Order: sequence, then C-alpha cells, then structure tokens
Amino acid sequence: MSNQDHDLKVIVFQLVNKEYAVPVQNVQSIEKVMHITRVPGVPSYVRGVVNLRGVVTPIIDLRKRFSLEDGTEDEHTRIIIVNIGDIEVGFIVDSANDVLDLSSDSIEPQPNVVGSIEADFIEGVAKNDRRLLILLQLDKVLENAA
Repeated sequence: MSNQDHDLKVIVFQLVNKEYAVPVQNVQSIEKVMHITRVPGVPSYVRGVVNLRGVVTPIIDLRKRFSLEDGTEDEHTRIIIVNIGDIEVGFIVDSANDVLDLSSDSIEPQPNVVGSIEADFIEGVAKNDRRLLILLQLDKVLENAA
C-alpha cells in the first residue's frame, strides 16, 4: 500500500477568519469571481449560475449556506469549482490559497459544537502546525441545494 492511503491532499480556503478544507480530488478549479446570473425560486444561499467553459454551473455562497455574516467580495474572493459524484458546483469563499497534505492521524472527528449551523457540514477537524482546518462533507453542503 502506498503512503497516499494515509494522507489527504486538501485545498484550504477562508470564510470569516476560519480555515476550511476540501479534498483536492473534488476540486475542478479555482476561479476569480465572474458574472453570476440569478435564478428565481432557489434558496437564498444559491447565488445563481455561471457559464464556465461551456458548462452551466450553480454557485453557492458558503457564508449564506453556513448562516455566517455577509461579507464583501474583493480581489481575494474566489469560486472553488468542485465535483461531487456527477454534480459540478461552485462555492464562493473569501480566499483560497493553500494546498496541504494532511496525515490521517492529524484528523479528528467533528467536535460537538452546540448550536452551530455549520456543524451539520463538518466531517472532521485537522491540526496542521498551528492551524486548525475544518474538513467539509461536500455531499452534506449540497443536500437540499438543488
């Protein structure tokens, strides 16, 4: 068995001064914010859709999805395009700037966070040097999003 079975490569991104991580194998690309076409009748956290290289991709505002405070978009704001199964979706995040290798022994199960909306979407927490990374369960983030 290779060492890859024990390590997880993740993309790290920021939302309201917290660092989150998603597995690199689910990430299609990281894009600058572009024109997003609004779609009527979708949940408030679905910002709309973009035409990305000929593919219409829904865009989810993760701040709204996690019931966090609204933020302002700036030159650091990014859209992380992820694939979950056969679904491609974009997540608006404050910034995305790291790729890290996490060892499996640095990942702990989700802590019991009482009253946190985002707790439903957390797979676990990883310690990397002095950083604490929140690992997202992408399938849970997308539940009821369509």
